[in-house]
Amino acid sequence: MTLIRRSAAPFGDLLSLRQAMDSLFEESFVHPRTWGWGEHQLVALDVYATDESLVVEANLPGLKPEEVAITVEGNVLTIAGETKSSRQDDEGSTLLQEIKRGSFSRTLTLPAGLEADKATATFEDGVLILRIPKAEQVKPRQIKITSGNGHRPEPASVGTK
Repeated sequence: MTLIRRSAAPFGDLLSLRQAMDSLFEESFVHPRTWGWGEHQLVALDVYATDESLVVEANLPGLKPEEVAITVEGNVLTIAGETKSSRQDDEGSTLLQEIKRGSFSRTLTLPAGLEADKATATFEDGVLILRIPKAEQVKPRQIKITSGNGHRPEPASVGTK
């Protein structure tokens, strides 16, 4: 006897298949990852917001800070550069090549309310951390609640004279 176990949501498996197909389509056509020579390569990013700034972390292993260019034009951030081989051509024939080399670029549209001219960047252990401060008018503000000692304001009368 064969026991068949079904999930509580009968269409759950179909939804998972649909999500997998959408992901495959997006990776293949919308955001293709290129691995060849001279092609633009995808730079892996983490972007998050703190109370004070927007933080962009870019994974750039094997690079030096001087090999990376960061530009902001309007609300568009671009991180670009080029990776080169450290191996000389006369060091033998290549049997397997999986390390990505060539130019890379990543463009990101920034939200409004940032002060890009005050941005700071650090680069350590192959991770670029870019901090773009928020403008004062978009920073969250704390509103303090004071005790009214039981006094409530009089409601405003609307439309009566």
